[in-house]
Amino acid sequence: MATSALCFACSGNKDQSENQKEEPFNYSLEQFSDLQILRYKVEGFEQLSLKQKELVYYLSQAALEGRDIMFDQNFRYNLVIRRTLEAIYENFEGDKNTDDYKEFEIYLKRVWFSNGIHHHYGQEKFLPAFSKDFFEKRLRKIDNSKLPLKSGQGIEEFIAEICPIMFDPTLFAKKINQDADIDVIAMSANNYYGQGITQKEVETFYANMKDPNDKTPISYGLNSRLVRENGLLVEKVWKVDGLYSQAIEKIVGWLELAENVAENEQQKKVINTLIKYYKTGDLKIFDQYAIHWLDDKNSKIDFINGFTETYGDPLGIKASWESIVNFKNEEASLRTEIISNNAQWFEDNAPINPLFKKKEVRGVSAKVISVAMIGGDCYPATPIGINLPNSNWIRKDHGSKSVSIENITDAYDKASQGNGFSQEFVWSNTELELMKNYGFVTDNLHTDLHECLGHGSGQLLAGVDPDALKAYGATIEEARADLFGLYFIADPKLIELGLLENKEAYKSEYYKFMMNGLLTQLVRIELGKNIEESHMRNRALIARWVYEKGESENIIQLVKKDGEKTVVIINDYEKMRSLLGQLLAEVQRIKSEGDLKAAKELVENYAIKVDPILHAEILERYKKLNLSPYKGFVNPVYQLIRDNQGKLTNVSLSYTEGYAQQMMRYSKEYSSLPNYNE
Repeated sequence: MATSALCFACSGNKDQSENQKEEPFNYSLEQFSDLQILRYKVEGFEQLSLKQKELVYYLSQAALEGRDIMFDQNFRYNLVIRRTLEAIYENFEGDKNTDDYKEFEIYLKRVWFSNGIHHHYGQEKFLPAFSKDFFEKRLRKIDNSKLPLKSGQGIEEFIAEICPIMFDPTLFAKKINQDADIDVIAMSANNYYGQGITQKEVETFYANMKDPNDKTPISYGLNSRLVRENGLLVEKVWKVDGLYSQAIEKIVGWLELAENVAENEQQKKVINTLIKYYKTGDLKIFDQYAIHWLDDKNSKIDFINGFTETYGDPLGIKASWESIVNFKNEEASLRTEIISNNAQWFEDNAPINPLFKKKEVRGVSAKVISVAMIGGDCYPATPIGINLPNSNWIRKDHGSKSVSIENITDAYDKASQGNGFSQEFVWSNTELELMKNYGFVTDNLHTDLHECLGHGSGQLLAGVDPDALKAYGATIEEARADLFGLYFIADPKLIELGLLENKEAYKSEYYKFMMNGLLTQLVRIELGKNIEESHMRNRALIARWVYEKGESENIIQLVKKDGEKTVVIINDYEKMRSLLGQLLAEVQRIKSEGDLKAAKELVENYAIKVDPILHAEILERYKKLNLSPYKGFVNPVYQLIRDNQGKLTNVSLSYTEGYAQQMMRYSKEYSSLPNYNE
């Protein structure tokens, strides 16, 4: 986010891109469990210069080298379990048509997808549907040298250790547990903190580090695991010669090659500073890297690589490893440039307290990109938009960079055409026509507003701790950005700016958002479970709050279509917009003032609990459609093409690799971490 990281750079001579001409591009590959595997198309790659293609190649290799880091961050046994499953898969002899084997294959595919044994979105541990007896017998048949046994560990001891972790539903039940009034560190299975460490200890440890007078604070704890050694809490930093060194060294090796073919001096400075950060683990250098990255506005190729987002830590301190390699979609970026050029107007006209507005919006840059490679926490499931950096003071003083990933949204759109989902859950042909005519445009525009302006809007009051909202911070921040986008997508300013052609178009996004937040996102949750993931909580919070406030005035209704199917009706879109503005004002106040009590009340009251009767109905209706609620991607394959003298002549692009084929290859070529990373 290979033996030698650099050997793979010297590839054969066949141009794999020839293969893709043999058949039409197929966006959808396979479905299993609650997942669908898709492909994305890298339009425009062939038009890049040879040097730019080479840069994409090296950055893509760096994006793949961090895969093991993500597995280990999610749970300390994930690498052992993945490698055990892969050993069985690769060495299996026997009948592959049995129910046990079929369920084994599905379980392995789920582990690959979620980067571990906990659901990538729901956070709960998913259990094997094959028998423990099947699993144990298979382990006993494999040569011990092919299994990830500890030194001196016998197979029976290994089975006794690994089986409860996989099969016992009470052990390590949630990767992230944000239930109210519990110790969210002690009760979460992720690997950001050592065993036996409590939430109070973590909060005290980092609170003691912070200087309230520091105007440019580092992101304390972002790139380390907090552990106890000799009775004291210490940070094990993720860096070269630190924790995860084996993988980070390979990432650095590819980045050094990328630096040599950088497009310009500013991009070279970005890559060089990132390398320094990886070698030192110094978070001040990370801030320098973020600022240099913001200042790189002229490069065609761009990338994210490192410990970035903090959604995987219930306290929002530790960052997961991720990478995205991309290049600018020049034509589509015209709309984001219009948005960013008018950032001050949006800030000035936001329906929030003037105390919380930025008097001068700085450095807002935005573009639409085509992603070329995804890795770490962005793979296989990937975001559709990104706004970085996350540091509040850098945002305030230097601005932010936003991207909308249009070849990903295009793949989602192409794969969903004609699947019957909208017909099942939409109230009438009026809404269906709105979504058909404007859905793709308004979806992308809402993402642009969310990422370009929403996350970069507003400001904290002086002295407010950026981590003041604790476990509720991520949900509140996502709600703030979504509300900003929803409020302004209905503004006549967008017609004036030429971003929308029809003043009714915004209604498509309003209807779809309310339908999703109140109803259809429930298909992603098992019956009886609560909402766990921050983005889903955000959508539920907004939709339920607006529904509650708007129902009495007949602004929004939930009714029974055909006497049995619950659907949303929006009777007054303008009044709904007013409610969204009211909620945006309150959410911004909570963020700006660091009001933990109000954040907790808002999230607990609206964002978490699920009506079991409604939930059962939605699941039953969705089941009949034979769809998968979660989608992720396989990556394309890039290969360096050289002539007989070894000179680079091209970088080929192939879409022929399947899901299991790709995952097994990655586990062989990009797997440098030991089984246990202490």
